[in-house]
Amino acid sequence: MNSVKKKNKAATIAMVILFSCLAILIILPVYVLFTASFKPGGDLLQYGLNLNLNLSRWSLDNYNLLFFGKHDYWIWFMNSILLTVVTVIATLLISAFVGYGFAAYEFKGRNVLFVIVLIILSIPLEVVMLPLYKQMSTWKMMDSYAAIMLPFVAHASTIFFFRQYLLGIPKSLLEAGRIDGATEYGIFFKLVFPIMKPAFAAMAILNGMNAWNNYLWPLLVIRSADKYTLTLGLNTLINPYGDNYSLLVVGSFFSIIPIFVLFICFQKYFIEGMTAGAVKG
Repeated sequence: MNSVKKKNKAATIAMVILFSCLAILIILPVYVLFTASFKPGGDLLQYGLNLNLNLSRWSLDNYNLLFFGKHDYWIWFMNSILLTVVTVIATLLISAFVGYGFAAYEFKGRNVLFVIVLIILSIPLEVVMLPLYKQMSTWKMMDSYAAIMLPFVAHASTIFFFRQYLLGIPKSLLEAGRIDGATEYGIFFKLVFPIMKPAFAAMAILNGMNAWNNYLWPLLVIRSADKYTLTLGLNTLINPYGDNYSLLVVGSFFSIIPIFVLFICFQKYFIEGMTAGAVKG
């Protein structure tokens, strides 16, 4: 028994050390960015991002520039907020319908279609970027937010996750709804939807992060400066004709806050949803 306790204690200590190191690796870049947001922009150009705390160089000038300066940062910020919210809602709704269809209904070609979804999971964006670009151009949707959202609202990984999650719902629950006279949409929204809250929370965080941090695809389809997302706008601050490191650093740090808020709002269901989705089916 003593040897077992010693092994368990050693395993616990090893896990604590491992996760402490991982936490430091994750927190360190945020800490460096936070400290850099109080330093003059010239310091970033001269010394780069570093761990030097030199409090004598700290000031609130960058934050004054962010909140009271003349720039387009808040236009980019609101564009990203709008795009992220609409993308997440559309992706969750459409992907939930598709995942529910795969999990709850028997129809011809179901397995073939699901295999196609799995194949899509293995295809990186860079492979389909040019065909998607041509498609958006043919449909005359370039330079619009629809061009950013439309190709990805039926998200393969989200469909897969919802399908796995919904496989655990008893078919008897759906049959009971039909016996009570509920329509198929009524069954989904009144019976299935409440059960899917943990899954929605988990996918809201992941899809929200993807939409908020999306850079490559918006770079291809957005041309008007007033439609830039935050990632595109921050990139324009550094160019061959000048730079604005002060706004870049503090703006980059401030851009983390929405994702942090998103996680705080849905963390109650996040672990539950991820765990349940991993073991169903």
